Amino acid sequence: MKILAINFGGIGDEIFFLPALISLKKKFPDSKITLALEPRSKSVKDLTEVIDDLMLIDIKGKNKYAQLLKLVYKARRGNFDIVISSGGNKLISILLTLTGIKKRFGYDTGKLSRILLTKTVPLNKNQYACAMYHDLVTPLTEYKTYLPEINVEQQEKIANSVLIHPGVSKMSIQKGMIKTVSAEIWAKTVDMLVENGKHVILAGGPDDKEVIETIKQKSKFLVSRDCVKGKIDDFYGKTKSLKDLAVLIGKAEKFICSDSAPLHVGVAMKTRTYVIFGPTDDKKLIPQSDLVTPIKAHDNCPLKPCLWQHRQTTCESLDCLKISAEDIVKVVLL
Repeated sequence: MKILAINFGGIGDEIFFLPALISLKKKFPDSKITLALEPRSKSVKDLTEVIDDLMLIDIKGKNKYAQLLKLVYKARRGNFDIVISSGGNKLISILLTLTGIKKRFGYDTGKLSRILLTKTVPLNKNQYACAMYHDLVTPLTEYKTYLPEINVEQQEKIANSVLIHPGVSKMSIQKGMIKTVSAEIWAKTVDMLVENGKHVILAGGPDDKEVIETIKQKSKFLVSRDCVKGKIDDFYGKTKSLKDLAVLIGKAEKFICSDSAPLHVGVAMKTRTYVIFGPTDDKKLIPQSDLVTPIKAHDNCPLKPCLWQHRQTTCESLDCLKISAEDIVKVVLL
């Protein structure tokens, strides 16, 4: 059986989508699964063996409609038996019909979707995102995969270690979606953890260059280099892939990050994870688990969480991100 799964979004969205694909593979172990996704998220394939092939569709580029035609063309040429697509756009059912694939599954977005799709499922956004995506495959499999699973072995822990990955994607910043505390707060968090006897590991990807440089300038330990040996490890730029980052997260006893893709890798690695949450909804982005703790401001914003539900960008006051280093360290040291 050849299955085409379509899921556009960032790397975090693709990790959320993995449980659905895993359940499909359990039901149809001899199937070949092709995932259509944006080029920026192709590294998800490094984390799993359930994806056999990728179809890169750059819907965020200048030629969005040409890319969608490319998707239709490749889908028609691929001789797929089933197509499954996420997304709540009412036109998705038309797109799936154009592929010519006989069995089409998607969310119920109205009368048109119920006419054009083989089976629709309710789009319930008020739940953990993995569960929302997994609803798509419930007509096909009785298997239920609750959390992302990745193809990285459990690692031996570095004693007393706290890994910090402070950044978020440049795309979110460029779009006016601020989702983390300042670099100065992160620098103070590093210092306070060291002062409390923790072995701090600092990591980040290419998008995090500016925040990492500021942390190094503002952290009294990193500036002076005094007593740093054995207390702070600088892994910035040393994780060359998402899989490398997963291995590093697996080695840490505790992991502190922003609301970004590394959070979901931490969940998959079952590392004790602490996440800065401001304008987004932690109930939709983390599982109900003792292994994951949201760190939130004690603000009284009536719209919180606002991002994506009430606003497409964050506000100027950002009261929801007025979280101090003391707030962070207090929770992590509990």
